[in-house]
Amino acid sequence: MKVLLYILAIIRGILAFGLMAMFILAYGLSCIFIPHTKNRALKLRENYLKYIGIPILNIDIDVIGKPIDTPALYVSNHRSFSDPAVACRYLRAFVLAKAEVASYPIINKGAELTGVIWVNRGDQTSRSTARSKLVETIKSGYNILLYPEGTVGIHRETLPFRVGSFLEAAENKIPVVPIAIEYMSPKDLWIKEKFVPQYLYQFSKWKTKVHLRFGEPIYSTDGHELCQQSYLWINEQLKDIQKDWKGQF
Repeated sequence: MKVLLYILAIIRGILAFGLMAMFILAYGLSCIFIPHTKNRALKLRENYLKYIGIPILNIDIDVIGKPIDTPALYVSNHRSFSDPAVACRYLRAFVLAKAEVASYPIINKGAELTGVIWVNRGDQTSRSTARSKLVETIKSGYNILLYPEGTVGIHRETLPFRVGSFLEAAENKIPVVPIAIEYMSPKDLWIKEKFVPQYLYQFSKWKTKVHLRFGEPIYSTDGHELCQQSYLWINEQLKDIQKDWKGQF
């Protein structure tokens, strides 16, 4: 049975990433006739996730709430490499992602095409540049999605949030919308060091069940307050989601 489930994960991967490559190629060819725009690229990602990626991986999402109508900074707890795919199924946003992801074949090209801001969290200059790009992107009319823990968290509550992006939001009067994401199975938490072993570990089961909750926008001229309110709201939602999931952690 275990071998068959790994075969299932491999087949899913071939289909999901193979079709992603075809989407990227088809979009590139279409740009010969129709100019590339951010909106077109974001729509491409949304359609891929809605009709191909998420169905193939059999990710069942229970979503509460929705994005707001004005550009905002969306902040979420981080559980797995699939978190951005789940959130971006419903949210058109540029994703602030770790520079390491740029080394993932196909995924990196899809991310670059459809909206990503790379950041090396160990480099002060890279972090400062990313924060400036964050503000510029939102002021130009687009959302940003980031994970202020800075890494994946596998415990009941989130790791402490890094405050830098919240300070930028406060200074530039940008609304912050918290997102809580939680998985039903401990196999969905990123516990393997490398991407491929984690992918096989996570998707060698029939279904991945996810809860996704969008909060109300938070406004403040105090970045620390924005950070604290987002942190508390997300942990409150996680606690509520987890109450019936005995033995998950």
